[in-house]
Amino acid sequence: MKITQRSTALTPTIGVGATEAAASAPAPAAGAAAEATPLQAGTLAPAQEALAAMPEIDSARVAAVRDALARGEIRFDAQRLAGLIERFHGGRG
Repeated sequence: MKITQRSTALTPTIGVGATEAAASAPAPAAGAAAEATPLQAGTLAPAQEALAAMPEIDSARVAAVRDALARGEIRFDAQRLAGLIERFHGGRG
């Protein structure tokens, strides 16, 4: 049996915002693009503007989590976090 390698480019979307996911999506056919433009302008534009207006980091949420960790209300498992990071990155070194 002969094994051949196929090269397929996959774009991960875990944790990707709507704007980045839309940018990595394949472009529609030329005819479909002309039809989708009014819909995108009316529907997507307000959502994209709202997303752009949001802060990158929710400082209030970060402070609340930090305080909860300090009070012992949230259990932190460094080994579990390391495992999740390793799994997300595919165990690559």
